[in-house]
Amino acid sequence: MKKNLTLKETIFVASMLFGMFFGAGNLIFPASMGQLAGGQMWLAVVGFLITGVGLPLLGVAALGISRKAGLLEVSSQVGKRYGICFTSVLYLTIGPFFAIPRCATVAFSVGVEQMFPEHDHTMVLALFSVLFFAVVLFFSLRPGKILVWIGKILNPLFLCFLAILIVRALLSPMGVIGELEPTGAYETQAFFTGVLEGYNTMDALAGLAFGIIVVEVVRGLGVEDSGDVAKNTVKAGVFSSILMAVIYLLVTVVGAQSRTVFGISENGGAALAQIAEHYFGKAGALILAVTVTLACLKTAVGLITSCGETFEKIFPKAFSYRVWAIGFTAVSLLIANLGLNVIIAYSLPVLMFLYPLAITLILLTLFGVCFQNDPIVYRCVTGFTAIAAVADFIRALPDAAKAFLHAGWIVEEADRILPFSKIGFGWIAPAAIGLVVGLILWKIREDSSDL
Repeated sequence: MKKNLTLKETIFVASMLFGMFFGAGNLIFPASMGQLAGGQMWLAVVGFLITGVGLPLLGVAALGISRKAGLLEVSSQVGKRYGICFTSVLYLTIGPFFAIPRCATVAFSVGVEQMFPEHDHTMVLALFSVLFFAVVLFFSLRPGKILVWIGKILNPLFLCFLAILIVRALLSPMGVIGELEPTGAYETQAFFTGVLEGYNTMDALAGLAFGIIVVEVVRGLGVEDSGDVAKNTVKAGVFSSILMAVIYLLVTVVGAQSRTVFGISENGGAALAQIAEHYFGKAGALILAVTVTLACLKTAVGLITSCGETFEKIFPKAFSYRVWAIGFTAVSLLIANLGLNVIIAYSLPVLMFLYPLAITLILLTLFGVCFQNDPIVYRCVTGFTAIAAVADFIRALPDAAKAFLHAGWIVEEADRILPFSKIGFGWIAPAAIGLVVGLILWKIREDSSDL
């Protein structure tokens, strides 16, 4: 039985992993984080890499170890209904509700927005998003064609242009990072704020959703044992993760340096556009806009295709893939017209709720052999975590939504009762309590069954 992939096969899997996780949207958050963190950038980057790089890798490894057929089976260890609900919400989050609309708005913010006066942005965004999603739908109904040539040609071109831009910025920095004062939460909690900022990449959720693809590729290359599958997946993932980490770090540095010239930009997309124009003029900004748009287009097609196929499998009697694809594209179009800032603002509360559930699911799956993957442990940890994550969800809501729900008291009580709640990690203690309770119940049942 084959235990290890060859070097060539490992590089192939690593390249595929990188292509799955890294899209143009992943650049806007490090750039923005650099501007906001200023002199505290290094601490923030370390936190960001934990959730932006480490967790996705663990998610893929967890799927390899579990020997399950995907996220639905893994999450159904908590319960069948929970599995369907969690899988659906996760795919909607990385699909038509947030990630797919963000593809269009990132492309618009980095390129098109800079070419028109501010009072025309709403109308231009509407026209741009209609064209963008028309192309997305066209290729989503013919999956495979655009993914191949964009993945093999345009993504490398995008990375080459990004490398040129970063090298140019590092050779001629706009300012000294150490002289920049951190802003907001980065002043006192740079590391933990960076961890939470990594949520925005959504890559840990994507790792759970798409990791089975990587696992199946490794198995298809002849590695069958679950331990060997996980080991080879992690090995390939390390190569991919190092590249992602280097890019995140350098983009954060460039973003921080740009603050001395541009101040703090409205969002990371605007920051990248300003940086490109500063170093290469209008031509540089145009090249960046085209490559980012094409990269976002590829990502959107991949997400529409994946979401459509997943929902067709989960609800086989509901709609065909074609209907799902059209519906998801229409929803994405509507949400995209809210603009990048609104999408980011409302995606954060959902991510603050989903990420704790995803993190605990990944860890339980990785160490499930220690408690024989007993459902009672999964249920106790998930239940305790979900209750606490509601407070993090409410805390992250925009002020208007928070006031409308009259739910501020929940946050106040969570801050009073739960350790780390004020910095967005109130779920950790309840998750630990749920683990202890679950293990005790499992052990009691094990002992009683031996009598």
